[in-house]
Amino acid sequence: MERKVIVILGPTCSGKTDLGISVAEKLRSEIISADSRQIYKYLNIGTAKPTANVMKGIPHHFIDMLNPDQDYNVSRYENDALSVMNELLYRGKIPIVVGGSGLYIRALTKGIFDSVDNDPDYREELLEQREKFGNEFLYNQLKAVDPESAANMLPQNWKRVIRALEVLHLTGEPIWKIQQNHSRTSDLKFCMYGLSWDRETLYKNIEKRVDKMISSGLVDEVKQILDMGYNKNINSLNTVGYKEIISYLENEISLDRAIELIKRNTRRYAKRQLTWFRKDELINWLPIATNNDLNNAGNIILKNFS
Repeated sequence: MERKVIVILGPTCSGKTDLGISVAEKLRSEIISADSRQIYKYLNIGTAKPTANVMKGIPHHFIDMLNPDQDYNVSRYENDALSVMNELLYRGKIPIVVGGSGLYIRALTKGIFDSVDNDPDYREELLEQREKFGNEFLYNQLKAVDPESAANMLPQNWKRVIRALEVLHLTGEPIWKIQQNHSRTSDLKFCMYGLSWDRETLYKNIEKRVDKMISSGLVDEVKQILDMGYNKNINSLNTVGYKEIISYLENEISLDRAIELIKRNTRRYAKRQLTWFRKDELINWLPIATNNDLNNAGNIILKNFS
């Protein structure tokens, strides 16, 4: 008997959350979040984390699981989420994975080492650090966390240094420990559905969401997190929405400029998400233009699991 898992994915602001909850309600199942930021407590408005009211009593896994300064990586997520899936399947429930973090979804469906994975956002952060502080700065970071790998590199080999830092960030293991041909066997059948919006409409949705985040208190949320003693440089706060508001709070930019940057950077993030997902031929793309299309998408998914 096939052990099926539903995966609902797409770019930010595509309606994944509502669709996932609707499907979970009808199948009487539970949701496994594949969002690398909603896993953190207190990051609510800026991550568009579903509220208790929105969740409608549907159990959600991997939401509000960690404090903002706790370390977590995609390799741990792969192991933890597969464990939850197996437990749900044992109870006769169809796991429903919902999210837009491409690395998390790939880890579940293919295993993190099935291909040479990378984290575009983290890599961009490292490239910015290199541009600002130079090769030696990155090399010293690697030396501090993975001296064995650093011993076999030079600071001018900055691409290798970045890759070593990236692998450690993704897996929690130094690059020399990772076997490149590692693969995972699984008896799970992943049924993947992607929400495909017209780009112009998606961008309008993004602008509306950012305006709503601001009016809902995003600035106060960021203030509160910093007032709790969390350092502005922790990984969880290196997130679109939070880093721009931090710049505003430190009087580096105006609030209007921060909002403008959040909208721009969210559009760029959505574009990267789509580029990532479009490479996966196993995804069934469902065209979405209205909320009614989201309902139809739910019916298409449910038809295969009735």
